[in-house]
This record gives sequence, structure tokens and C-alpha cells, in this order.
Amino acid sequence: MNDAQPTQALLLARFPVFAQVPAALLDEVLAASPARKVASGSTLFEPGMPCTGFPLVLEGSVRVTARSAGGREIVLYRVSPGEGCILSSGCLLGDIHYTARGVAETEVVLLKITPAHFQQLLLQAAPFRRFVFETYGARLAEVMELLEEVAFRKLDTRLARLLVQRGPLIEATHQNLADELGSVRVFISRLLRNFEERGWVRLERERISVVEPKALAEFANG
Repeated sequence: MNDAQPTQALLLARFPVFAQVPAALLDEVLAASPARKVASGSTLFEPGMPCTGFPLVLEGSVRVTARSAGGREIVLYRVSPGEGCILSSGCLLGDIHYTARGVAETEVVLLKITPAHFQQLLLQAAPFRRFVFETYGARLAEVMELLEEVAFRKLDTRLARLLVQRGPLIEATHQNLADELGSVRVFISRLLRNFEERGWVRLERERISVVEPKALAEFANG
């Protein structure tokens, strides 16, 4: 990874909460936590790795996934600019290793707060503490919704909903969508061909065009 010039202005633009952190503490955090540029496709963490800091995404997107013993993968959540990784905060708070995998979906610029400064911010900066736990609550709600989707919704309606959310043009392989939904490629390909026969989508090489979003949405909603 190459060093990127960290700027307080960018951090404050992405994370306004740091405007409420004591200036001396913020300067100390920035001095110890240089921003980093990470290439697309790089693995930031994986199961069994110790957590070396609390990453704050300034640019780009990080995908956090879990994998079953059989090798099937599902996307738990994504970390976008202005967001922190709750899995990292959980590992730091509980002094445990990672249980999921984080991969840079695009080129990512992030600032990783050291474990010591993370603990210091929690103790000395109430706004930062609220930010961490509010983020935790919001992500937990997302993951609970995902669990409900996986447990109670059929794969075809979940796929239809994903296409509506990601459309009108989705640049992804059938395997990418299978990973997103915690399924396997052959099932996704079969459903997509069925959607195409109904005139709802148009399939191209590594690209899916949503032709009838209303019909897909109605199907997704049962």
C-alpha cells in the first residue's frame, strides 16, 4: 500500500464527529494514523487475523463477507466513505480476532486509528463514542435484516429485489450475484434466464440490464 497525504479537512468532511474531538487529541491521532491507499481487490482482513486498528474509509468501498464451511460466501455489509467497520470495533472492544473477510471493492483510501487511540477516543471523546455505538446499532439492524432475508425469503424474490436496488444497469457476473446472495452460480443463472424470458431483464456478458423494474419489484414484494 502506498501512503496517501492525510488531510484533516478530508477527515472532517467525511467524519464531522471529529470536529468535536479535542484538537490536541485529534492531532495525535492523525500523526499516528497516516492515511493509506489500498488497491482494488486487496484483502484488508480475513478470519483469524488480529485487528490492528479501527479503519475509517475516506474514499472507495470495502466489502465485508462471511464464508461457510462449504465455501459459500455472503455479503454482510459494505463500508463506504464516512463509515467505520463495526467488525473492527467489535474485535478491538472484545480483544478478539476477525471472523469475516474485508476486501477493497475499488481503490480505497482509509485512515486506521491505532488500538490505543481507539480506546483513548472512546474514553475521552463522548461524540466519537456515540458515533461508534450508533454505527454498531445501524449495522446490526442491517445484518438482522439480511438474516431475515436469507432465512425467510425465497432466492428468486431476493434476486429480484437486489436487481431493483442495483439497477438499471448491473455490471457483475452471475458468480458475483451468487456471492452477494449467499447462493451458487448455477441457481442464479437459472433464475436470471427465467427473468429474461419474462422480459424483465436483458442479459449480456458480465452485465444485466433491468428492463421492467416495476414487474421485478412487484415480484420481489410477493
